[in-house]
Amino acid sequence: MSLERYDVVVAGVGGMGSAALLHLARRGARVLGLERYDVPTALGSSHGVTRIIRLAYFEAPEYVPLLRRAYELWGDLERVSGEQLLVTTGCVDAGLPDSRVFAGAELAARAHDVPVERFSARELARRFPGFRLPDGFEALLDPAGGFLLPERCVVAHVEAAMALGAVVRAREGVLCWESRPDGIHVRTERGEVVADRLVLSAGAWMEKLGAVPPGLLTPERQALAWFQPHRPELFTPERCPVWILETEESGQFYGFPAYGIPGFKLGRMHHLEEAIDPDDFDREPGPRDEALLRGFTERFFPEAAGPTMALATCIFTNTPDEHFILDLLPEDERVVVVSPCSGHGFKFCSVVGEIAAELALDGDTRHDIGFLRLGRFAA
Repeated sequence: MSLERYDVVVAGVGGMGSAALLHLARRGARVLGLERYDVPTALGSSHGVTRIIRLAYFEAPEYVPLLRRAYELWGDLERVSGEQLLVTTGCVDAGLPDSRVFAGAELAARAHDVPVERFSARELARRFPGFRLPDGFEALLDPAGGFLLPERCVVAHVEAAMALGAVVRAREGVLCWESRPDGIHVRTERGEVVADRLVLSAGAWMEKLGAVPPGLLTPERQALAWFQPHRPELFTPERCPVWILETEESGQFYGFPAYGIPGFKLGRMHHLEEAIDPDDFDREPGPRDEALLRGFTERFFPEAAGPTMALATCIFTNTPDEHFILDLLPEDERVVVVSPCSGHGFKFCSVVGEIAAELALDGDTRHDIGFLRLGRFAA
């Protein structure tokens, strides 16, 4: 009996995979998306109501051109879907002047002419009264910053892809795949299909699917909290930008105005630094998670530190240098490896989908992704 055949199979229909589906379908490919959980799901890395987007990118200036294209494509998806997916609030990057967050954001802004405003701690509190930063801290306001609605973004990408003929099957995980002369054979929980090309976008499960060498990726448990502010009027999207704050003693935290859930949302990058097996870890947030996030809120956003409204967990998938992976698999260039993103990738989904489609169908991409290719780990 002949197998179902597709031009491209996409394994993992989260943020990155859903965008890849749309861009492949736009190129006329016959494409199948396979997702082991629901579409959308809260069991991976593409959920949580809101996700930060910003231009003055402290992680590395090389990301800024990709971000500019991402903004364009998010706007395009909003037009196609007919709904708002990106809310502009501005983004504050703050810390001591030599901190990675502040200095890195300043470097990226200068390198790419991103317009920003600079504030002292007291100036920032006058502009945004919810903030209480220590004297000596500096802040940059990136007016283009804001947040995306991740679940709605995934749905919008999937719906637009299906309207162009893409096939999407949820609750059908990929078990394994094999390169053969006649194509890439993909075995799922329900059977087997064959494709000319395979896009692996399975997040924390990438190593289990053989997308990268063992030991290159570290899945990590991440926790989030939403606290009801004592003064809610200070933490609306109109009066509170998204923010990233670095302290010497506690590391990097990030947060959002109240939206979707009646609470001020925040998390700590790498939270408790808990490496996990994505199939076997404690998904339920607990008192230790809450206490860490509440203590930070009480110190730097005291008017936001009211009753707990919600707690959640998600998964980071970290590379050794915390940059993405976007590349063709060296052993078989019919396979595209897409972006275990070390906790800062969702904002790039729209452009990563375009890159994945170009790599799958053309064997290369117009975008400069040299710093994200697998070869950097060869040594």
